[in-house]
Amino acid sequence: MSVVKELIREESDGALSFGNYELGEKTKKSDFPHDGATYKIKTFKEITRLEKNGTMVYESVPGSTVTGFKGDTASMSFDVEAPGDISFTVELEPDSLYRLDINGESAGSIQTNMSGKLSASIELDAGGKASVNITKI
Repeated sequence: MSVVKELIREESDGALSFGNYELGEKTKKSDFPHDGATYKIKTFKEITRLEKNGTMVYESVPGSTVTGFKGDTASMSFDVEAPGDISFTVELEPDSLYRLDINGESAGSIQTNMSGKLSASIELDAGGKASVNITKI
């Protein structure tokens, strides 16, 4: 996996790929159309944030590159790469319980807050990569 030089793109399977943690200063791309919605990406070494129709969908600290991003309020999956461990927040269904799997292993269950945000920290493997799956229980 490598950074997304164009900041955001649609893959042939309909998934989104976005983010460039190698950038030294914040870079943005707005008005990216995908599946009937409009996306905005802000990314650099300190943070990566994806918004859909003005609402946060994904955010990581520090910045990351995400590939194969698919999801809705019931489930979400993506691969993430960063130079070190990350904390991320995603928007799901409010006040709901989700199972978090990292690299195919259960990392337990997490409750979203009243606004639907789920936050987690993950240790990335030696290559700085992880596969994340989030499923509503």
